[in-house]
Amino acid sequence: MSYPDSIDRFSEKLNKSLTGNPYVIEERIPLVAGSYNGELRHDNINNSTIRVFTGSRFTGTEITNWTLSVPSATPWRRSIKIFSGVPEVYVTYETPGDTVEADDINAVQASITATQTEMERYKASGRIDGGSFEREV
Repeated sequence: MSYPDSIDRFSEKLNKSLTGNPYVIEERIPLVAGSYNGELRHDNINNSTIRVFTGSRFTGTEITNWTLSVPSATPWRRSIKIFSGVPEVYVTYETPGDTVEADDINAVQASITATQTEMERYKASGRIDGGSFEREV
C-alpha cells in the first residue's frame, strides 16, 4: 500500500509558561483489552500531579492501577501503563511546557518527505492534468 497507511498526527507542543504557572492537561486515552501502555502527550510532567479517572474533569471513578516510568535517555518524557476494565480513561497532569528535541523534528521531516514522495508518485502516474487533479469515477 502507498503512503500513508494512516494520516500522520502531531501533538501541539507547549511553550514554557510565561506566567510561571503550569499548564493543566487532560488526555483522553482509549484502553485496548483493558490496558494502555505508551507515552503521555506532553513533557516535563510533575509526577505528583498525575491523576487517572474514568470521566473527564476528575469525574467518575479514580483509577489507581497504573505505573509511570521515566526513560533514562529522555528524562523529560513520561510513559504510563494503565489497567482498567473501562473503554477509556482521562489522565490529568501539570507541566511547565514541552521540550522540543531532534526526534520531534525528525518525525516532522520524515512526514514531509513521505508526503513529497507520494505527490511525485501521484504526478508520475498521469492522474494530474494541467495542475488540477482529475476525479476518478
